[in-house]
Amino acid sequence: MFGFLYLFVCSLDVLSSAFQLAGGKVAGDIFKDNAILSNPVAGLVVGILVTVLVQSSSTSTSIIVSMVSSGLLEVRSAIPIIMGSNIGTSVTNTIVALMQAGDRSEFKRAFAGATVHDCFNWLSVLVLLPLEVVSGYLHHVTHLVVATFNIRSGKDAPDLLKIITEPFTKLIIQLDKSVITGIATGDESLRNRSLIRVWCGPAPPQMAAVALVPPLNCTAPGHCSTKGIESLHNVTRQKCEHLFTDTPLPDLAVGLVLLAGSLVVLCTCLILLVKILNSLLKGQVAKAIQKVINTDLPHPFSWLTGYFAMVVGAGMTFVVQSSSVFTSAITPLIGLGVISIERAYPLTLGSNIGTTTTAILAALASPGDKLASSFQVRTAGGQGWAGGGHQARQGLGETHVPGLTGMSSLQIALCHFFFNISGILLWYPLPFTRLPIRMAKALGERTAKYRWFAVLYLIVCFLLLPSLIFGISMAGWRVLVGVGAPFLSLLFFVGLVNALQARSPGRLPKWLQTWDFLPAWMHSLQPLDRLITRATLCCTDRCRSPEGWEEREGPPRDKARLGLDNPALSYPEEVPGPTVRVGSPRPPLHSATRL
Repeated sequence: MFGFLYLFVCSLDVLSSAFQLAGGKVAGDIFKDNAILSNPVAGLVVGILVTVLVQSSSTSTSIIVSMVSSGLLEVRSAIPIIMGSNIGTSVTNTIVALMQAGDRSEFKRAFAGATVHDCFNWLSVLVLLPLEVVSGYLHHVTHLVVATFNIRSGKDAPDLLKIITEPFTKLIIQLDKSVITGIATGDESLRNRSLIRVWCGPAPPQMAAVALVPPLNCTAPGHCSTKGIESLHNVTRQKCEHLFTDTPLPDLAVGLVLLAGSLVVLCTCLILLVKILNSLLKGQVAKAIQKVINTDLPHPFSWLTGYFAMVVGAGMTFVVQSSSVFTSAITPLIGLGVISIERAYPLTLGSNIGTTTTAILAALASPGDKLASSFQVRTAGGQGWAGGGHQARQGLGETHVPGLTGMSSLQIALCHFFFNISGILLWYPLPFTRLPIRMAKALGERTAKYRWFAVLYLIVCFLLLPSLIFGISMAGWRVLVGVGAPFLSLLFFVGLVNALQARSPGRLPKWLQTWDFLPAWMHSLQPLDRLITRATLCCTDRCRSPEGWEEREGPPRDKARLGLDNPALSYPEEVPGPTVRVGSPRPPLHSATRL
């Protein structure tokens, strides 16, 4: 089991590298346009798209820090991008949930457990982004914290997971992520350079000393060519040892190869992990584990149970230094029913906090005096050159002291931290405010009925909708408000009517007590389901069968043989219900499991 878990985590790392090879330079180009990033809504969408492209919020955050520290981007403009990266990083565990689509009840729970993270992030952004645009509270609070407290040097977070996984993943691929950052900050010389690392390790001391001598072709301070140094390093550094060191393939081809391979390993490990866990969690063992994980603390401390789960989630994420790895690892357990969605929700919120503390500690690792005394100087007209090793940017009229990078990274990390804290205060303390749980359960029910809906959800939420919002926002804030305000009002109205239809339909007009007065395609996915079913099964015998064909699950004995049936993981108070089938009036083969 631990062997498969190890390969599962390594495949997530390789998957992130594959996405960076395929879309990393595109991500750098997206970050490059400062006029776009100054628009808060466009910045939010850029954060989502870039994080989805590189499958790593830490990579997108490091690009943001580099741009802020070089003066290309203000901290205020970086905050919406951080919010977007928070949304984009939740796509990984949603992809992992797709691997459990073979069993409807497992898929329902797994997809709900994965999307509770998405729902929390989207709801938080809908409330906090307008508040930030109007008041700038995150910028002011974090600036006050950085300026007021006596910040001292800290320690890096324990690199436990990298120590365990890097010996294996380094044999497959190694990337030079500074290429993406360089493209984002405007270094055109890196555009034709491959992200695949060829040379590793430091140069010998005598050669490193030679490398420090500036080249002769300096036209002005800060405008010197480094080509000679690069070739010198290539001669003196040790060559990397991984599968693609001397490959003639372009980055995109290598990325696609790694993407296919990592997905195959990811699916295989996840299926085998689920099988082994089902074999281990039998009878009283499963019931005992369920009771321990999902039981509240004894009275009068039962209200602290969720907050204790947040501490556990933050601690585990702090150790592995990746919220994606932690949430992806608990997704199969949610699908099996070992962890309930009510318990998974605070664990996920704690994971959001844990991933920000890692960045804060990394920012605090710089010298404390630089963090406390960082500042930005604007020279008159931008024509002066600053001495003492300062880098001046002609035309922008800005001079940046070395400590600005530490200050910027700390303030951005604090923005990320306070954003998640604010979201928790909005959507957790009171039970009726825990909307993400109800939304995720509704999504789980929908995917249990139409399994293709999960793929549609991924495409719409992480690609189509952000791209549409981005296009509208570029037309100006008047167009954005003119389109967004009616859409949000309609969304609120539909949600309110749905709630009243479910709880007190008598308060609604008779014609509004159901949506039957609308065309079927406007209130049901059944017409689209029939279309997709015909499109996907047109090459099988089912398309030649009469209407009303059944989607058969497979004999129960096969599920027992594969270790996929586990009645001990069902809740005792469940009410048996029919498994959803397309056009089948027959009784269910098994009962649906409560979320």
